[in-house]
Amino acid sequence: MRIGELAERAGTTTRALRYYESRGLLPARRGGNGYRAYDEDDLRLLRQIRVLQDFGFELEETRPFVECLRAGHPAGDSCPASLEVYRAKLAELDAMVARLSEVREQVAAQLVQAEAARDALAAVDEEPRCELARGQGEETR
Repeated sequence: MRIGELAERAGTTTRALRYYESRGLLPARRGGNGYRAYDEDDLRLLRQIRVLQDFGFELEETRPFVECLRAGHPAGDSCPASLEVYRAKLAELDAMVARLSEVREQVAAQLVQAEAARDALAAVDEEPRCELARGQGEETR
């Protein structure tokens, strides 16, 4: 099949396919007419790349999966190098989740403080001073 058909079947663009080719992820075979020629194995490689990228993998992280498929394995993640990439990605995701949890706790603490300050002002029946309200017909104290 030619590049346009492969791009359509893989749900990507011909530009992306040329880029993958330049990065060595997609073979650069040419037919007798000089056009790029692809087969079902190439489509399989592209589908593997797309799935991994949908999961958040960088393009270079897909290389072990592509190489595993090229080596004739039934799945791109059946090789040790692919499994190592999975492990590294999981560690990265765990670190991101931990960091997001920390940020969430900090935002929740700020919310509690802000609500307490607002409630304290309301208890003494004092309106908060807001510089932004000046130009809207309200005077600040």
